[in-house]
Amino acid sequence: MYRNATIAVVVPAYNEEDHVADVLTSIPRFVDRVYAIDDQSTDDTWDEICRVVSETVDAASGSEDTPDDAEDTPDGASDSRVENAVQSVTDGGTVPPDIVPIRHEENQGAGGALKTGFKRAREEQMDVTVTLDADGQMDPDQMDALVEPVATGEAAYAKGNRLADSEYRESMPTFRLVGNWLLSVLTKIASGYWGVMDSQNGYTAISHEALCALDIEALGDDHQYTNDILVHLNVEELRVVDVPMEAEYGDEESTISLTGFVPQTSFALLHGFLWRLKERYLARNFHPLSLFYGLGVVAVLAGIARQLFRRDDDGSLLLTMQGAFLVLMGMVLDRRENQREGGE
Repeated sequence: MYRNATIAVVVPAYNEEDHVADVLTSIPRFVDRVYAIDDQSTDDTWDEICRVVSETVDAASGSEDTPDDAEDTPDGASDSRVENAVQSVTDGGTVPPDIVPIRHEENQGAGGALKTGFKRAREEQMDVTVTLDADGQMDPDQMDALVEPVATGEAAYAKGNRLADSEYRESMPTFRLVGNWLLSVLTKIASGYWGVMDSQNGYTAISHEALCALDIEALGDDHQYTNDILVHLNVEELRVVDVPMEAEYGDEESTISLTGFVPQTSFALLHGFLWRLKERYLARNFHPLSLFYGLGVVAVLAGIARQLFRRDDDGSLLLTMQGAFLVLMGMVLDRRENQREGGE
């Protein structure tokens, strides 16, 4: 436990046989339960998870007998022998966390694996749920900094920010730094969390209340789930904070395909932005900023259309500029509204 709060960690893993064991064994002792989710890997990731589970059970129970390897389980299921062998840690960390091995029958993507862990944590009413990748790029020693604002009630959601410090930024590969910065700017607009950076950082902590407020099934199955979470939390007007931290890069290979990731994420951000405006500023409580956004976009599109079809039309540029001004005013009001509600 951490400050009398039960802590769960979701570790999605796909083809991480070289890293997942080190990640699982380095998780802090204040963690109560770990959901180690093999997303139908094609290497020995599942065997590595089962090996760590067996060793952890032996260390906690003091038994010299090693249980049989965990068997393949359907989506969201776990080996009951392992789950029942060790009681959840409740004293702040005298024994290793209880590791629950879960194996998907079909590959569901990074977001799909995360959703499986979120559902389990919500069902078991864990107070704080942390997401930790199995590739070794996230330092478990920094987990307490993420958990602290959520466990104390300062925020409903805390996420790592590798862009907060120049020293941290220098440790990131250039293409990742530029990509993360651009996506962070777009995510500010889409999510309404104007003070949040490094939107693609998957090292996060979320409260049980926020997890219950999320429509978990509506989150994306791929890497865009990080953006989806922010959009949904903003609609619920929940506070999000950034926690500065450094990323670790080694010999691991990214599973993200840029040719697929960029258009998918762009579409997800646009869809999330429109959905957020509809839900928060139209359906739940009408706010004038929705008119600024709507009229501004219409004016910009109309100005561009007039320029294309009537190139000698002097009013097209003025109409486009007026539309851009309205959109900008919508952004200003959006940010002010989120600051007023404590959403940054």
